[in-house]
Amino acid sequence: MCGIVGYIGDKDARDILLKGLSNLEYRGYDSAGIALLNSDGVHVFKEKGRIDVLRKIVDPAVQSTLGIGHTRWATHGVPNRRNAHPHQSASGRFTIVHNGVIENFSQLKAEYIPDVTLKSDTDTEVVVQVIEHFVENGLGVEEALRKTLKFIDGSYAIALLDSENSDMLYVAKNKSPLLIGTGDGFNVVASDATAMIQQTKQYVELMDEEIVELARDSYTIKDLDGNVKTREPYTVSFDAHDTEKGAYPHYMLKEIDEQPAVIRRLIQKYSGDNGKITVDPDVIQAVTDCDRLYIIACGTSYHAGLVGKHLIEHLAGIPTEVHISSEFSYNMPLLSKNPLFLFISQSGETADSRAVLVKVKKMGYPTLTLTNVEGSTLYREADYKMLLYAGPEIAVASTKAYTAQMAVLSFIAVATAGRKGLALDFDPVHELSIAAQAMEQMVDDKAQLKEIARDFLSITRNAFYIGRGLDYYVCMEAALKLKEISYIQAEGFAGGELKHGTIALIENGTPVLAFATQENVNNSIRNNVEEVLARGAHTCIISMEGVTEQPGDQIVLPKVHKTYTPLVCAIPLQLIAYYAALQNECDVDKPRNLAKSVTVE
Repeated sequence: MCGIVGYIGDKDARDILLKGLSNLEYRGYDSAGIALLNSDGVHVFKEKGRIDVLRKIVDPAVQSTLGIGHTRWATHGVPNRRNAHPHQSASGRFTIVHNGVIENFSQLKAEYIPDVTLKSDTDTEVVVQVIEHFVENGLGVEEALRKTLKFIDGSYAIALLDSENSDMLYVAKNKSPLLIGTGDGFNVVASDATAMIQQTKQYVELMDEEIVELARDSYTIKDLDGNVKTREPYTVSFDAHDTEKGAYPHYMLKEIDEQPAVIRRLIQKYSGDNGKITVDPDVIQAVTDCDRLYIIACGTSYHAGLVGKHLIEHLAGIPTEVHISSEFSYNMPLLSKNPLFLFISQSGETADSRAVLVKVKKMGYPTLTLTNVEGSTLYREADYKMLLYAGPEIAVASTKAYTAQMAVLSFIAVATAGRKGLALDFDPVHELSIAAQAMEQMVDDKAQLKEIARDFLSITRNAFYIGRGLDYYVCMEAALKLKEISYIQAEGFAGGELKHGTIALIENGTPVLAFATQENVNNSIRNNVEEVLARGAHTCIISMEGVTEQPGDQIVLPKVHKTYTPLVCAIPLQLIAYYAALQNECDVDKPRNLAKSVTVE
């Protein structure tokens, strides 16, 4: 992994590919490259580092109307120029870019190309060499590609050039995301629609184990047996403007500021004319009918799921478990008799979550996906689906998708409670509107949070967040945000767990940030703050109006209903991490070693 672009048409492909790769930078990568085919042959340019480094080495004199590009996040082989994509076959006839993991690449090499000397350490190069092997043994290019793919174990999204055919681009997909985009006199390839949004808003979904022959004015989709498939394009719901930073220095800051608007958009999408929360009746029936809800997610989505568990159990009375996708896939617990599986994924392409979805569908269990990307794999393959409507999220660290996930989970809880005839002691739409206003107040008060980051996190290598109840789940997300973009080692703990081991790590000056927004545990968490303060910790309390705040509290959040406190808490935790990253001179939008869409297990 991590990003693929391709173009075949009547314009100069070079700048289109480079722009497409720039649009994919948010996914995370360590090297990049493009290949351009013209009458002089294939011209490959690739290098370790950012797209700006690649731009400098691409020869502007090379003109081409057919090419492929790639941003790589290393899986096989260290990040360097040799392992960067594109890769070529021994003769140079075929050039490939690939996302995914070929699990049996060693066996393929030993069986089909034992005498070929590889130029890289990647699994990808084996694929292009095997394709050439089959062509040299009499198969046509498409047939050789299909045969190779049948032998592959693992995941792939592939774009392939044949130097002997400048009128065709070959594309294939299994488990890893890939789209084709259509236009007037051209077609494109993209890992997601944001890559080529400047070129077209019309895209065609590809299913697993499909290949595409892509010409300038047509496309043919086939399965691995050569059977033709027909599928019409769909129109994406955003445009190029949505993927631009505008006046913001970073996408992350822009996306933090967009959160109040996202919440208001969700209210519009999920409330009816009567001012009540409205969710697809089939979804709510599925939730109501299950005897246990299993939430499956990773990272930030997992933390949103923990909040969702609290809301669904407390408001709707549905027993709920939250599991990390990568663990659940290989270590499935004892299941209830009538489960429903709910998958949370910003991209809808998370490989670990999809592995679980495939497994439970084979077991005959119903599935529901919450995602930000309509038409994504998890969206398409689940029985039921709900959209986050957060708009494109470009920064690697999730912000507005996180708050959208929690809001949509609250809709499920509220609508299920209504279906079961359970009375609520609050008006969800009204209280959520108040929460959106409170979030807006917080994004408008950045100076205070910048000061907190300076005072508590400017010279530290570690930090702790503590909280209880819903605040504990918030602390887990706060710690993740801090470590993923500022590289400060951070952990989120339940306040009551401090004395069971963690307090041993507290010494003079250790930053401890406590969330205190829950009235029922307010005294307890403040006692925990006193415990670490007595051992030399540098403490910061983030409290909420009306929850017995004290004069020494560094941040006091606007009061909202207890159901929606995590939404408002999200703003300070995100901005504190943002400003800490700036202090440490980190790449806020593209933190090291991370990818936006984790499309390999």
